[in-house]
Amino acid sequence: AHKQALTILRELQHAQADLHGKGVVVSDGTAGTIDEVLLDDFHGLRITIYGHNGKWPVSAIKFAEES
Repeated sequence: AHKQALTILRELQHAQADLHGKGVVVSDGTAGTIDEVLLDDFHGLRITIYGHNGKWPVSAIKFAEES
């Protein structure tokens, strides 16, 4: 169990590093850059977006296309 917990935390840190500051559009139309990546007991990874209240599941986002 300890090894699995460490693996989960390591992957969370990787997700935070990879996603922080990325441009996204959420399925409800909210758009912006990712401020924070969180681990939720019920939904898995969730994100917060700069300037918007709320936390969205990672499955609800689409990454903004780079030009």
